Amino acid sequence: MHVYIGIGSNLGDRQANILAALQRLRAYARIGRVSAFYESEPADNAGGPAFLNIAAQIDTEVSRPEFERVMREVELAVGRISNTRLAARPIDIDLLAFGEWTHPQLAHRPYNAIPLAEIAPQFAPFAKSNGIAAPRRRARSLHFLANRQEEMPDVRLSLNRVGVSRVRRIVQLEVDGQPRVFNGEFTMVADLAPDKAGVHMSRFSEILEEATLDVLAATSEPARIERLVDAIARHIVQSQRAIRADVRLRADFGLERWTPVSGKRGEEIYTLVGIAHADERGTRRVVGVEAEGMTACPCAQSMVREHSLHTLMEAGFSEADALRALDALPVATHNQRGRGAVLLGVDDDHADALLAEDLVEIVESSMSSETYDLLKRPDEFFIVNKAHHNPKFVEDVVRGILSRSLDMYADLPGDTFVFASQVNYESIHKHDAFAEAFGLFSEFREELRTGTYVTTKTDLATWLGTRPSPVLSASP
Repeated sequence: MHVYIGIGSNLGDRQANILAALQRLRAYARIGRVSAFYESEPADNAGGPAFLNIAAQIDTEVSRPEFERVMREVELAVGRISNTRLAARPIDIDLLAFGEWTHPQLAHRPYNAIPLAEIAPQFAPFAKSNGIAAPRRRARSLHFLANRQEEMPDVRLSLNRVGVSRVRRIVQLEVDGQPRVFNGEFTMVADLAPDKAGVHMSRFSEILEEATLDVLAATSEPARIERLVDAIARHIVQSQRAIRADVRLRADFGLERWTPVSGKRGEEIYTLVGIAHADERGTRRVVGVEAEGMTACPCAQSMVREHSLHTLMEAGFSEADALRALDALPVATHNQRGRGAVLLGVDDDHADALLAEDLVEIVESSMSSETYDLLKRPDEFFIVNKAHHNPKFVEDVVRGILSRSLDMYADLPGDTFVFASQVNYESIHKHDAFAEAFGLFSEFREELRTGTYVTTKTDLATWLGTRPSPVLSASP
């Protein structure tokens, strides 16, 4: 059905406001013809800056009440606050004609009727000034019929991942039952067919805002990170007419912590991670955390222990006494700060079982020791002593994350996905040490039960249903 609307603005960047409204309407309907820009003074001597107006033909199948609701939502999204008649405003969208219905005041609104007659000649009888100053047609008109993204590219090859990264937004999500405000960083990509020149990059930010509002508006379920990335991925598939889409969100959050000896209260910062993949079959997602800690090197400690044993024996200690001393005291080694991650993928029935604080505990307890921003001297001694009594290779940390995940979520089904990684920022080497592992609970349980190497495990891309590509990089 052809629907005709008028869009006007007289506050801020008027042209940008009108274009933003048109772009948002694209999510709900097809934009047909668009008139030139027309400039006119505010109606009824209302005062204020001059209005810029256009008329547009919209093709939609929704009902008139539903379309009017969409118009109001677009106005709010672009920035309209006041509904006072004749007040200056950044955006104003009027329904001019819907099916057999025509706005009863159209003949008395030349700022609407004249742009409308330009794209729909059947409305020319309404395009009269009626004693009101006629709107001035701008020298340049903007038509949306030329859509470069939808045209044929020079090289007809498909692309796997096209989109935007490092999109930063403040989002409000629920973590462990408590609403929190996050400074989030999004990556949003879709596939690109060989017959399309490009994706609509501006739509990604709009999709992000729309999906966030949808998730926050839902009262039946909490606004969790996995629901947000799920909703964004589905919106991208629909809006970009893509076969598949991937969304990733990283957001820092704080948890209350107390230092181990002095008992000083503080807030430690961790990273919440959500990844979702959407295609024609539906969506799948994973959620997890990244946390920092420290590790002490077992290899260097073994060498120091062996050397210390010989030194003590040369000083006159018996081997038994030397060993007793070395067992009682922490042995020196080099240590390093590390960053570990765990991601879990579950079905909707088990999503509420995953709590951010539990995931942080899994990662931190797998290292030689947790770390803190605030440490008094007794706390420093505790951390160093604990770490040197608990040396860990980077491989030990990843195995610890896996085993703790299997233990904590022993009731989850075998098709639960787990990903674990650890990066150690080496202190005496000029490189970092890295390890990761991934698979289904059933695959790891089989290894633990039989002691045999399950050589082909399910990776993240396979579990999500996307292409084999590095979704979580080795360098956090």
